[in-house]
Amino acid sequence: MWAATALPLALGATAARAWVGADGPPAPAAPPDPPVPAVGRAWPVGVRPPVLRGWQPPATVYGAGHRGVDLGAAPGEPVRAVAAGRVSYAGRVAGRGVVSVRLTGTDLRTTYEPVTATVEKGQEVAAGEVVGTVAAEGAHCPTVCVHWGLLRGDAYLDPLLLLPPWLLNGGPSRLLPVLGVALPNG
Repeated sequence: MWAATALPLALGATAARAWVGADGPPAPAAPPDPPVPAVGRAWPVGVRPPVLRGWQPPATVYGAGHRGVDLGAAPGEPVRAVAAGRVSYAGRVAGRGVVSVRLTGTDLRTTYEPVTATVEKGQEVAAGEVVGTVAAEGAHCPTVCVHWGLLRGDAYLDPLLLLPPWLLNGGPSRLLPVLGVALPNG
């Protein structure tokens, strides 16, 4: 008769796991994706453009949703890089002009469409630098807009996460001079 310790060795690894009734310790869980850093220093269009349609993540990879945000803009308006990076694509996709920028120091890339590019693939851009102009093409919005997207690998993320709170909420408070009020005695 074999000892209990000898049986798993004689059966081989697969049979031993079945004999023991377990596949060993559970595999470690995949680490969560890192948060999106607020590296943005400018809105893609305007100072604080209206968000015509917000981020609506799809339930499945190919499911319905909105994989970015639509920002109100005028045709010909400058489109700016929200953060520093390198242009990874500037051209047409499905009949629309697209500019994509890989953000420096991150694993993220932003996309802007429909845009008439003024940059080329491989070009370094600074935050706030013009990468193109709003094109009046496409029927994505009921009015002219820029679709702004954010990706990490093949996963779409909410691009508004790139903007720090002071930029999302209209900027820091500003104190104005008070005129016509007597100074306190003291």
